[in-house]
Amino acid sequence: MNNLLALLADGRFHSGEELGASLGVSRSAVWKGLKRLEGELGIPLFRVPGKGYRLPEPISLLDGQRLQDCFDRRGWRLHLAECVDSTNAEALRLIAQGDPPPFVVIAEMQSSGRGRRGREWVSPPCQNVYFSLALRVCSGAEGLSGLSLVVGLAVLDALVRVGVQHVGLKWPNDVYIGDQKVAGILLELTGDLADVCFVVIGIGINVNMVGSEGRISQSWTSVRASLGQSLDRNTLISTLSESLEVYLRRHKDEGFVGLRDEWESKHIWQSRFCILSAGVRPVKGKVLGVDERGALRMEVDGGEQRFSGGELSLRLDHDS
Repeated sequence: MNNLLALLADGRFHSGEELGASLGVSRSAVWKGLKRLEGELGIPLFRVPGKGYRLPEPISLLDGQRLQDCFDRRGWRLHLAECVDSTNAEALRLIAQGDPPPFVVIAEMQSSGRGRRGREWVSPPCQNVYFSLALRVCSGAEGLSGLSLVVGLAVLDALVRVGVQHVGLKWPNDVYIGDQKVAGILLELTGDLADVCFVVIGIGINVNMVGSEGRISQSWTSVRASLGQSLDRNTLISTLSESLEVYLRRHKDEGFVGLRDEWESKHIWQSRFCILSAGVRPVKGKVLGVDERGALRMEVDGGEQRFSGGELSLRLDHDS
């Protein structure tokens, strides 16, 4: 399928005969492949008699060799997939099957992408980055303190390095451009949290996504919208890997406390009045920052309270 997509990636018309000759298959096989692109992968195609087939616009496909060269420099193996249910789920399956981290799972699309709190992560084909890094953690849960916030710093750094402006972070796992979400982070654990365990760092970035407005409930944007042009996803993944390597090393050497000031300087809702969804009763207060473990610090009814946990959600208090 990637070979067929590669021929169509330029966004120009290609006849069935031309595609068949390039792939060394019959026109019937080409037709079946095109039907699969539309039916199974949801990739729209334009058909014009006498001209052939084309995509609505050019796309950038993931380049396995280029990405493997990037990950080889970091000692990370690559699992590159056309489609998975979710890259995090695939990484967890690989760990359960005895595949030792560190490794990366990347897919052109996800059929059941997952965000925090069980939400769907909309994952159209060949438009975005769906990336999961599996790591072995020898210090148990203690070594994971503040990790999701540090990953946010790495994602922000990568976006800035490819030219995106006005990037900020929202506690605990979101990356924004202006006041719209562009990326999310989902950490999942397996193993002995008191000793040796494994963490899967899932990162989803809206890169060149268009046409998904009706499927996403919150305000979102993309790298493409920010830059005014499409971005090669291989370039972004390579840059992201470099940033992750730097920030993960700093987290290992310094702990989150060494990165706390930097994180707070990037927090878009620092010192603002917010509502925290925490159980049955929402909590209203002023965001003071985060503590040395990455927990949210809020001024509530004149006193400071701290909150942590993967099921918490923060939003602005527009009544304040």
